[in-house]
Amino acid sequence: MPREKPHLNLVFIGHVDHGKSTTIGRLFYDLGLIDERLLEEYRKEAEEKGKVGFEFAYVMDKLKEERERGITIDIAYRDFETKKYYFTIIDAPGHQDFVKNMITGASQADAAVLVVAATEGIMPQTREHAILAKTLGIDQIIVFVNKMDMVNYDQNKFETLKNEIQKFLATVGYKADKIKAIIPGSGLKGDNVVKKSENMPWYNGPTLVEAFDLLEEPPRLVDKPLRIPIEKALSIKGVGTVLTGRVESGVLRPGDKVILQPLGVQGEVKSIEMHHQPLDEARPGDNIGFNVKGIGKDDVKRGDVVGHVDNPPTVAERFVAHVVVLYHPTAITAGYTPVFHIHTAQVACTFDKLLKKIDTKTGQVVEENPQYIKTGESALVEIVPTKPVVVEKFQDFPPLGRFAIRDMSKTVAVGVVKEVTPRSG
Repeated sequence: MPREKPHLNLVFIGHVDHGKSTTIGRLFYDLGLIDERLLEEYRKEAEEKGKVGFEFAYVMDKLKEERERGITIDIAYRDFETKKYYFTIIDAPGHQDFVKNMITGASQADAAVLVVAATEGIMPQTREHAILAKTLGIDQIIVFVNKMDMVNYDQNKFETLKNEIQKFLATVGYKADKIKAIIPGSGLKGDNVVKKSENMPWYNGPTLVEAFDLLEEPPRLVDKPLRIPIEKALSIKGVGTVLTGRVESGVLRPGDKVILQPLGVQGEVKSIEMHHQPLDEARPGDNIGFNVKGIGKDDVKRGDVVGHVDNPPTVAERFVAHVVVLYHPTAITAGYTPVFHIHTAQVACTFDKLLKKIDTKTGQVVEENPQYIKTGESALVEIVPTKPVVVEKFQDFPPLGRFAIRDMSKTVAVGVVKEVTPRSG
């Protein structure tokens, strides 16, 4: 596959029912990437299910269950090109129950499109998704203020919401130059998605697709050792085991000897492909499938990490992390064991020792060996995974050194890894 353009992964995030899937469907339709007959089939199906206007969402929502419930559950991928970039779009679920899939989507992305409905404004999931995106290393964001058709394309409504969004994103940590555009539009009607809207002559900024080329290509960890967190393993007849995941650092080539951690099983890479095209090398940012001889499908689980044999991924005995508590109904004390989402892994980990409480504004230590940490506080904490998992220092491998902590169907905290004690033996 030729590499004329840099490859970026773009995740669509935002509150449930704010129109992410519809906006993406409209984007592909207006770019001429959807067959008219297929859209007509989707339109009929939507009408039969009493979901008029859902045809564009169906472009992304392939799972039957999603169609019947009208919400996105899994992550869908689609590709397209602009003048500047080759994009993979990741449609992440907005529904509360499916945040863990959204985290997987965001952990693979280089930039985000935050979809906010003009009818409702900033909602709980809008906040949660933006905080998670920033924590998971997404430093640049485009905001699409959707459903402007439902507020009569009111400029005042948009300007008020735009100010709120700018202030909110600043509190999350987004610098003004990293908010690439805040665009009023309608995914359903097609306003300012690909075509300039005639309904909003007062807006003279970019359309959504034009804003994509305002994004910067993030620095790639080409010179670092190879790390590929695995999303899934397939057993393909006549081919063997195929692993899928995103290359986070280093370069993978056919013939490479690799090791799968934490199991420690080794194999040889036979072939690599991206978007059904063979690759002679895979580089950071590439979502790939690769055929490995010597590793069976049953050896592999989501969250395992592939590296080269001579520089294997680190399996953590314990690690020290800087944790920020976003929400906890009482307080976190030593012994607390929630689920950590770290790269593609989900593993229960125990807060073994609370080392230092840190002032979130100044970064100064305010208390040694605190008894607890509560909502809004941050601390250095020693963490012990309940089962083997690959963890790297954030400073060395940012994508493998940041995490979200979930409990009670909520994101409780986020954090970055400062030090890792490798498993011995």
